[in-house]
Amino acid sequence: MSEPWDAVVIGAGPAGMAAASTLAEGGVRTLLVDEQAELGGQIYRAIERNRADPALARILGPDYLKGGMLVDRLRASPAQLALSTLVWRIDDDLTVWTRTAGTVAAVRASAIIVATGAMERPAPTAGWTLPGVMTIGALQILLKSARLTPSGRLVLAGSGPLFYLFARQCVAAGVKDLTLLDTAPTRQMWSALPLLPSALGGEGWRYLTKGVKLLAALRLARVPVYRDVRDIAIEGDGRAEAVRFTTGRRAHRLPCDTVGLHEGVIPHQQMTRSLDVAHDFDEAQRCFRPRHDASGRLSKPGIFVAGDAGGIIGAEASAQDGAIAALSALHDLGRLTDEARDRRIAEAGRVRRAHLTARPFLDRLYQPRAAVLDPPDAVTVCRCEVVTAGALRDVANKGAPGPNQAKAFLRCGMGPCQGRLCGPTVTAVFARETGLDPAETGYYHIRSPLKPITVGELAGAAGAVEREG
Repeated sequence: MSEPWDAVVIGAGPAGMAAASTLAEGGVRTLLVDEQAELGGQIYRAIERNRADPALARILGPDYLKGGMLVDRLRASPAQLALSTLVWRIDDDLTVWTRTAGTVAAVRASAIIVATGAMERPAPTAGWTLPGVMTIGALQILLKSARLTPSGRLVLAGSGPLFYLFARQCVAAGVKDLTLLDTAPTRQMWSALPLLPSALGGEGWRYLTKGVKLLAALRLARVPVYRDVRDIAIEGDGRAEAVRFTTGRRAHRLPCDTVGLHEGVIPHQQMTRSLDVAHDFDEAQRCFRPRHDASGRLSKPGIFVAGDAGGIIGAEASAQDGAIAALSALHDLGRLTDEARDRRIAEAGRVRRAHLTARPFLDRLYQPRAAVLDPPDAVTVCRCEVVTAGALRDVANKGAPGPNQAKAFLRCGMGPCQGRLCGPTVTAVFARETGLDPAETGYYHIRSPLKPITVGELAGAAGAVEREG
């Protein structure tokens, strides 16, 4: 085991970069670990390369380019970076287990900040396992990482800010045959309207103005948009060929070559679940999030959560969240006085709140339909083990109370993704079938390794620890 670090930050998105910079600038030995080969997380993916490409920078937009300031600050700080490095376990004594290029190592920390960000909400629908069907987030990764856009007929189906942002980026990148299927129920606009006045405060008006501009640009480009879409099913013989859906009382069928699905984002919860800390169900965002205090502190001593990993708040607020967690950790480590901590946290908190004024409005406007969380019987929910929604309902009716018991019957959640792609839906299906709320239904018990590692890698790590001991 290597020499202990004062702080280990997990995740190099906006929260993680801000946290690591703040910690290192505060004089503590800081290690930033991220599974990707480049800084930026998902929102600022490949920012160091892409900001030097004027054409791509124009496509991705000014909000994306803001990530460059976080990267520059981090690069100028004394923080040490461990990129292309997977964290697969965290022990109660704050030992962080990693894997880099097939080598397993353990590092000890005095403080840990989990800033693993968000993932797209799984959106199981008929045909979603066909080749040619991807999430919008995956399509955007191709654009950011390799400047690739889908050829042929592209259909984007879903709702939320990323749904319209990526559509606008596709138009800017030259995609010609694009159709949008907006699944947000029209009635949610009316229920969200009472929240609009408060959404205009702080920085909220900027977010709403950006949304209006996105819609205007798509209208100007004459992109077809179907609204209040439901009953989506993707057809194809060996790959996606058409999308069937309903709007109002009319059924439609659109030929396609590529389909992008998106129903919002939810916190990455595998790592915080593995820590065995409490998680609460957020009714507004329809997802679980780890329970933490205002500074991001979890119930396990020395461990904090920051950014979207603690609840969806967006990139700008996440950076402030990372700074707040780091300032609290600096105080714990004896590097900040009470007065300095409180003053700096108050300032970061003020900026954070300004970026959150529109969040309740957006959460209400884009809350996913019940059918998105509770798909028809024939739809595959667990892709790894090929378990359908109907099979889940069957074991629920036979007395299985929740996701963990379903594992014994069906092996759902036991494949390579370890429940990431099925867990939220399995909870929703069981909650609907048993009449319990999602908090009572619960989620999978998550254990290490958080992602697969080989027996040989484990043996190598055990040998190294034994030799050091």
